[in-house]
Amino acid sequence: MVYPIVAYGDPILRKRAEDIEKDGLDVRKLSADMLETLFAIPGAGLAAPQIGQPVRLFVVDARALRDDEEDEEEAPQAPVGKVFINPQLLETDEDEGLFEEGCLSMPGFTARIFRPVSVKIRYFDTDWNEHIDEYEDRAASVIQHEYDHLEGKLFTDYLPPLKRQLLKKKLSDIVKGNVRVSYKMKFST
Repeated sequence: MVYPIVAYGDPILRKRAEDIEKDGLDVRKLSADMLETLFAIPGAGLAAPQIGQPVRLFVVDARALRDDEEDEEEAPQAPVGKVFINPQLLETDEDEGLFEEGCLSMPGFTARIFRPVSVKIRYFDTDWNEHIDEYEDRAASVIQHEYDHLEGKLFTDYLPPLKRQLLKKKLSDIVKGNVRVSYKMKFST
């Protein structure tokens, strides 16, 4: 099932998502639907609040997690998803890098954001196996962006105040549904 993407301005994007109980939600179905949604759009990642689900789960296109140095021929060409259930950021690097980010909930807008260049994250997969992985550079940026959605944060929160002020009209247009996208969106107004 392909879900519509919740647009900027919906209160769910500003709330901290709830942990998922092991037997409380069909995480396989939700993850599969989220990956189908992500690959239909396409995007680098998708968090449950972006489809109206207030739970701690996000999915990413594994191609967005590969190292830039990785041989293109070895990289997966078809979409391959990775699921993060009840993730916890364990460590972030003190060094920061500048990463270009966009958001499916804020279409048509990108910005360069400073983020730690590496992260260590603990999470569960759909079989409830625990994993601890480390990501660097662009992959670390993708992980942090999706994790932020679970914390009720948006990438625009990291912009300087003047830049945020300059974006008010564009963000207001998104809230009102005055935006063109190639995918379905859900607007709160």
